[in-house]
Amino acid sequence: MAGRRISAVIFDLDGTLLNTEQVTKDLLKEFLVGYGKVVDMEKENKRMGMIHHESAIAVVKDYDLPITPQQYSQSIMPMYHERWLQAKPLPGVNRLMKHLQKHGIPFALASNSVKKNVLVKVSSQEGWGESFSVILGSDEVKSGKPSPDLFLEAASRMGVDASSCLVIEDSLVGIKAGKAANMQVVAVPSIQTESDEYSIADYVIHSFLDFQPQIWGLPPFDEWVMKALPIDPIRFKGSYKNGFLEEISDNAASDIPGQAWGVYFGWVDFDSPDRFKIVVSIRWDCSCGSFRRNIQACFINGSNEQICDQQIEVALVGYIRGFQTMQNPLTDAQILDDDKSIAEACLDSAAYSYHRCSPAKL
Repeated sequence: MAGRRISAVIFDLDGTLLNTEQVTKDLLKEFLVGYGKVVDMEKENKRMGMIHHESAIAVVKDYDLPITPQQYSQSIMPMYHERWLQAKPLPGVNRLMKHLQKHGIPFALASNSVKKNVLVKVSSQEGWGESFSVILGSDEVKSGKPSPDLFLEAASRMGVDASSCLVIEDSLVGIKAGKAANMQVVAVPSIQTESDEYSIADYVIHSFLDFQPQIWGLPPFDEWVMKALPIDPIRFKGSYKNGFLEEISDNAASDIPGQAWGVYFGWVDFDSPDRFKIVVSIRWDCSCGSFRRNIQACFINGSNEQICDQQIEVALVGYIRGFQTMQNPLTDAQILDDDKSIAEACLDSAAYSYHRCSPAKL
């Protein structure tokens, strides 16, 4: 836990600030099909956070591809560039960046991607380019993560002592790099199945919505409105049955960020002039032998029968609370009467309105 006062923050990029890993997760699968190969997710998860050069060598070797690592990179990188433009900030990211800016806390970006690729991703996000005090790629230091070089260089360029920096990372290699740099580290796991392995970090959170600046001697947030937090809308399609939502995605990637975890509320549109208010509890469930997202749902107004088995469009606009642990007991994830009361009051407020005159289109 915190023991030193923080004067600067250093972020990782892919899977930490942006859902780039989510929008590109099936690219390797698509690529390997041409060679008659099947993705081994256990191997791919262990490659999370590696620099591309090392990853390319490993992919060619692991799948016994009849090409060189350089040829692999030349073939797959244009596919990545196209998908990167679809990447979105993960829940709570813009809120924290604006908060740090507001209070004059410098923050840097230190990525295992090469600098030119980092800039492509950053430039697609409005206002990001000028927000970071420093932007670093792995090609600007001797060694990428898990070496501490990137984080130490970021601290040096910001003119702050390494021991006063807070690193926020989603990968094990990044967390190891932060600890090797003698920095305090907050983990925001992008692979929920491996969340227990992140115990080497000083603190583990489910998403940026759970980040508490005051723990680190930083100014606290003050954006909570009516016991809830307004968020950038999380939009997805789904179907409702027996108290649960099942996501329906137009592509292989989910529209719900992997770091979405907790109790949220928002609006539901479907083939009806009516519009419903909804509260959802989102968690990851491994009780059935496989790790899958579980979305419990409760409609505040209207009848469940009106929506049952229909395709609906959901826009989550507020966050109420998180859960205590990743493998939380079911009682912790239940939607409470207090959650419903908070959601109903908030959705009657302008702070949580969302295109109230027209359906949310994805």
